Amino acid sequence: MAAILAALGACGAAGSQGLPGDSEDTRPYAGLAEDAVIKLVGTEPFWGGRVQGTTFTYSTLENSDGEAIAVTRFAGRGGVSFSGTRGGAAVDLAITPGTCSDGMSDRTYPFVATLQIGSEQRQGCAWREGDDIGDEAGQ
Repeated sequence: MAAILAALGACGAAGSQGLPGDSEDTRPYAGLAEDAVIKLVGTEPFWGGRVQGTTFTYSTLENSDGEAIAVTRFAGRGGVSFSGTRGGAAVDLAITPGTCSDGMSDRTYPFVATLQIGSEQRQGCAWREGDDIGDEAGQ
Protein backbone atom coordinates (compact mmCIF):
# COMPACT_ATOMS: atom_id res chain seq x y z
CA MET A 1 0.00 0.00 0.00
CA ALA A 2 2.91 2.38 0.68
CA ALA A 3 3.95 2.17 -2.99
CA ILE A 4 0.43 3.08 -4.07
CA LEU A 5 0.30 6.06 -1.73
CA ALA A 6 3.69 7.17 -3.03
CA ALA A 7 2.41 6.94 -6.61
CA LEU A 8 -0.62 9.05 -5.74
CA GLY A 9 1.63 11.63 -4.13
CA ALA A 10 4.17 11.67 -6.95
CA CYS A 11 2.18 13.92 -9.28
CA GLY A 12 2.65 17.66 -9.09
CA ALA A 13 5.10 19.85 -7.29
CA ALA A 14 5.65 19.16 -3.62
CA GLY A 15 3.84 21.48 -1.25
CA SER A 16 5.08 22.55 2.15
CA GLN A 17 3.86 19.27 3.70
CA GLY A 18 5.35 17.00 1.02
CA LEU A 19 1.97 16.72 -0.73
CA PRO A 20 1.50 17.21 -4.46
CA GLY A 21 0.28 20.56 -5.75
CA ASP A 22 -0.94 23.44 -3.62
CA SER A 23 -0.75 22.36 0.02
CA GLU A 24 -3.72 24.63 0.81
CA ASP A 25 -5.94 22.83 -1.72
CA THR A 26 -7.68 19.93 0.02
CA ARG A 27 -9.96 18.90 -2.84
CA PRO A 28 -9.68 15.30 -4.07
CA TYR A 29 -8.45 14.62 -7.60
CA ALA A 30 -11.31 15.24 -10.07
CA GLY A 31 -9.71 14.12 -13.36
CA LEU A 32 -11.53 10.76 -13.28
CA ALA A 33 -15.25 10.99 -12.66
CA GLU A 34 -16.75 8.38 -10.34
CA ASP A 35 -18.84 7.00 -13.20
CA ALA A 36 -15.91 6.82 -15.65
CA VAL A 37 -15.03 3.39 -17.02
CA ILE A 38 -11.25 3.04 -16.77
CA LYS A 39 -9.33 0.67 -19.03
CA LEU A 40 -5.84 -0.60 -18.22
CA VAL A 41 -2.95 -2.21 -20.06
CA GLY A 42 0.45 -3.34 -18.81
CA THR A 43 3.41 -5.34 -20.06
CA GLU A 44 6.15 -7.51 -18.59
CA PRO A 45 4.16 -9.41 -17.50
CA PHE A 46 1.18 -8.69 -19.75
CA TRP A 47 -1.92 -7.68 -17.83
CA GLY A 48 -4.98 -5.55 -18.35
CA GLY A 49 -8.23 -4.64 -16.84
CA ARG A 50 -11.22 -2.45 -16.49
CA VAL A 51 -12.68 -0.56 -13.56
CA GLN A 52 -16.38 0.15 -13.63
CA GLY A 53 -18.11 1.27 -10.47
CA THR A 54 -16.97 -0.97 -7.63
CA THR A 55 -15.58 -3.76 -9.85
CA PHE A 56 -12.02 -4.13 -11.14
CA THR A 57 -11.84 -6.86 -13.78
CA TYR A 58 -8.21 -8.02 -13.82
CA SER A 59 -7.00 -9.97 -16.86
CA THR A 60 -3.78 -11.77 -17.79
CA LEU A 61 -2.60 -13.86 -20.74
CA GLU A 62 -3.69 -16.94 -18.79
CA ASN A 63 -7.14 -15.48 -18.04
CA SER A 64 -8.14 -13.16 -20.87
CA ASP A 65 -11.78 -13.03 -19.70
CA GLY A 66 -10.58 -11.59 -16.43
CA GLU A 67 -11.40 -11.98 -12.78
CA ALA A 68 -13.84 -9.60 -11.07
CA ILE A 69 -12.52 -8.03 -7.87
CA ALA A 70 -14.73 -5.87 -5.64
CA VAL A 71 -12.95 -2.56 -4.97
CA THR A 72 -13.41 0.64 -3.01
CA ARG A 73 -12.50 3.96 -4.64
CA PHE A 74 -10.41 6.68 -3.01
CA ALA A 75 -9.69 10.03 -4.66
CA GLY A 76 -6.50 11.52 -3.24
CA ARG A 77 -4.82 14.77 -4.21
CA GLY A 78 -2.64 13.22 -6.94
CA GLY A 79 -4.99 10.63 -8.45
CA VAL A 80 -7.47 7.87 -7.73
CA SER A 81 -6.95 4.47 -6.14
CA PHE A 82 -9.02 1.32 -5.90
CA SER A 83 -8.53 -1.26 -3.13
CA GLY A 84 -9.82 -4.79 -2.66
CA THR A 85 -8.63 -8.36 -2.11
CA ARG A 86 -7.87 -11.30 -4.38
CA GLY A 87 -7.31 -14.75 -2.91
CA GLY A 88 -6.55 -13.22 0.49
CA ALA A 89 -3.98 -10.80 -0.95
CA ALA A 90 -4.45 -7.04 -0.93
CA VAL A 91 -5.10 -5.44 -4.33
CA ASP A 92 -4.28 -1.74 -4.72
CA LEU A 93 -4.57 0.05 -8.04
CA ALA A 94 -3.44 3.67 -8.38
CA ILE A 95 -4.29 5.79 -11.40
CA THR A 96 -2.36 9.05 -11.71
CA PRO A 97 -2.33 11.65 -14.48
CA GLY A 98 0.71 11.56 -16.74
CA THR A 99 1.72 10.62 -20.25
CA CYS A 100 2.20 6.86 -20.37
CA SER A 101 3.57 4.52 -23.04
CA ASP A 102 2.81 0.81 -23.14
CA GLY A 103 6.38 0.23 -24.38
CA MET A 104 5.10 -1.95 -27.23
CA SER A 105 3.58 0.61 -29.60
CA ASP A 106 3.68 4.30 -30.40
CA ARG A 107 0.45 4.93 -28.47
CA THR A 108 0.41 7.19 -25.46
CA TYR A 109 -2.19 7.19 -22.72
CA PRO A 110 -3.24 9.99 -20.33
CA PHE A 111 -2.83 8.07 -17.07
CA VAL A 112 -0.19 5.92 -15.36
CA ALA A 113 -1.39 2.77 -13.57
CA THR A 114 0.40 1.11 -10.68
CA LEU A 115 -1.05 -2.24 -9.58
CA GLN A 116 0.00 -3.96 -6.37
CA ILE A 117 -1.29 -7.50 -5.76
CA GLY A 118 0.16 -8.86 -2.55
CA SER A 119 3.92 -8.36 -2.85
CA GLU A 120 3.88 -8.07 -6.68
CA GLN A 121 3.87 -4.65 -8.31
CA ARG A 122 2.97 -4.05 -11.95
CA GLN A 123 3.18 -0.92 -14.06
CA GLY A 124 0.85 0.05 -16.86
CA CYS A 125 -1.22 2.73 -18.54
CA ALA A 126 -4.84 3.76 -18.24
CA TRP A 127 -7.48 5.68 -20.17
CA ARG A 128 -11.16 6.52 -19.89
CA GLU A 129 -13.38 4.40 -22.11
CA GLY A 130 -14.91 6.56 -24.81
CA ASP A 131 -12.93 9.67 -23.83
CA ASP A 132 -9.25 9.03 -24.49
CA ILE A 133 -6.93 7.93 -27.30
CA GLY A 134 -6.84 4.28 -26.18
CA ASP A 135 -10.36 3.70 -27.48
CA GLU A 136 -9.56 5.35 -30.80
CA ALA A 137 -6.72 2.88 -31.14
CA GLY A 138 -9.18 -0.02 -30.85
CA GLN A 139 -8.26 -1.00 -27.31
